[in-house]
Amino acid sequence: MNWSEEEYQTYMNKQGKVSKPVKAKPSKYGAKRTKVDGICFDSKREADYYGELKLLQMAGEIDGFCMQPIFLLQEGTEEREPITYRADFIVFYNDGTYEIVDVKGMETDVFRLKEKMFNSRYPHLDLIKK
Repeated sequence: MNWSEEEYQTYMNKQGKVSKPVKAKPSKYGAKRTKVDGICFDSKREADYYGELKLLQMAGEIDGFCMQPIFLLQEGTEEREPITYRADFIVFYNDGTYEIVDVKGMETDVFRLKEKMFNSRYPHLDLIKK
């Protein structure tokens, strides 16, 4: 069951339990979480790019797109978890080509490392930073 914050607060009040609303931790790099079409994006920039992709798809300029695709960078073992990379989008073009897109406001050391691992494992794919 998915409750809104108001529904949850009402339920807790009826149970005699008063809960304080949990405030979201501010982004380390100043990005503002943004909700569009019921989807919560990590930044306004990412939400804006999503809007652009929707318009391009409606205009027939792209075939479609997928959000949050996950790529395996290194297999796991019994001792450690696998290393994965979650891109922001895959954009599918009408000519059958596609690109993996990561919307970045700030490149972190972790991203740079995962980008190198991605390029090494998937040399045939292009990772585009927007």
